[in-house]
Amino acid sequence: MTTQPQPAVTPAPAPPQPDRRNAELGLLCLAAAITTVALLIVEVDQHRDLGWEIVGYAGAYLVLFGGAHLMIRRYAAYADPLLLPVVALLNGLGLVMIHRLDLAGPPDGGSQPGASQQVLWTLVGVIAFALVLLVLDDHRELSRNGYLCGLAGLILLVIPALLPARFSEEGGAKIWIRFPGFSIQPAEFSKILLLIFFAAVLVAKRDLFTSAGKHVFGVNLPRPRDLAPLLVAWVVSVGVMVFEKDLGTSLLLYTSFLVIVYIATHRVSWVLIGLALFVAGSTVAYFVFAHVRVRVQAWLDPFADPEGTGYQMVQSLFSFATGGIFGAGWGNGQPDYVPAASTDFIIAAFGEELGLVGFAALLMLYTIVIMRGLRTALAVRDSFGKLLAAGLAATLAIQLFIVVGGVTRLIPLTGLTTPWLSYGGSSLVANYILLALLLRISHAARRPLVDPPPQQTTPIAAAGTEVIERV
Repeated sequence: MTTQPQPAVTPAPAPPQPDRRNAELGLLCLAAAITTVALLIVEVDQHRDLGWEIVGYAGAYLVLFGGAHLMIRRYAAYADPLLLPVVALLNGLGLVMIHRLDLAGPPDGGSQPGASQQVLWTLVGVIAFALVLLVLDDHRELSRNGYLCGLAGLILLVIPALLPARFSEEGGAKIWIRFPGFSIQPAEFSKILLLIFFAAVLVAKRDLFTSAGKHVFGVNLPRPRDLAPLLVAWVVSVGVMVFEKDLGTSLLLYTSFLVIVYIATHRVSWVLIGLALFVAGSTVAYFVFAHVRVRVQAWLDPFADPEGTGYQMVQSLFSFATGGIFGAGWGNGQPDYVPAASTDFIIAAFGEELGLVGFAALLMLYTIVIMRGLRTALAVRDSFGKLLAAGLAATLAIQLFIVVGGVTRLIPLTGLTTPWLSYGGSSLVANYILLALLLRISHAARRPLVDPPPQQTTPIAAAGTEVIERV
């Protein structure tokens, strides 16, 4: 007796995992609405006529970041849906504040950076963002070029120090490369390249850092030849920053280096050694370099010279005091009395017109970006991606702390810009590249694993049987 063979039973395919791109688009529309409302309030409070150009600005904003959204939908479909909308909102609010400062004009009658130039730099930044997503298919490709990235980062740091002062110096700091019609600050790009280098080297030599070497006073020290590449990169970068008188970037690079080393080795001893080196280096710099001494003295007592070295800090403190809890309102304050209000002190402008509540809201937006970056570092599966994502998020957090701490007199002023908020083409483009790298790593962390196709086998229970006659 035989039975008819039953058809093979194939398992039902798993439902597709949602990519949350529609949620991202909705949040982008909300960011555009908030930015448009802020612009309308500024125009009304400045007694300007409202026209259809406001609608044009809102439409251009949506088109620009809608294009960025389409690039994510096409090339990083599973990336974190919160990162781009939050950054777009920060960028939009920054453009509104720079426009508001343009309307007031600088108190000394001079010139200051304008919102129109910042719009162009935003366009360049979004284009760079799209190119990174288009060209970089896998973030792990960067680890294979770690030393090349480190070399490029160091070259970018060195160039301004070698150029004549008329091509590189402004405000006493040699940090620029001037071209006809525009200038760039190469240190903004070198911080990303050096982070890639640090992450690649630490992943390759992490076992040596944590095991090989001598045990001295309870601390495991790696062999000098294993630590040499990182030490050379750190010494050269910090040395160039000291000679270029750019203390902010020097502090940012050093602290980012410490954070990524700690993440890679999980050893508190590295942090203690790093802090000891920082204290020693700061003490030497205070007595050797006059510009460091001036910054520290202006921080300790800005009212000792309120019309000179302490003028910026005094005006910043007055701005925060004027803003109070709820602020003077968009367009109702006098943030233009603070020097460099569009660049280094834009946080003080927001503190005056939005108050403590609005200032805290801005910090919460940055906290969302930083926390989602750290969440990406936890979720991604490869060690290089973990270190790079954590380093990028930590760099944002450190830069925000340095900026806000300097403006509020928690630490000495360092001259860094606020990411996506302040005027500055190099900073804006570099931070959009940083955002693209975070989204690329987030896509790798969130995308579903590809399972091999199931074999078309017949289950035993459904298999047909037949009796074979024995001969």
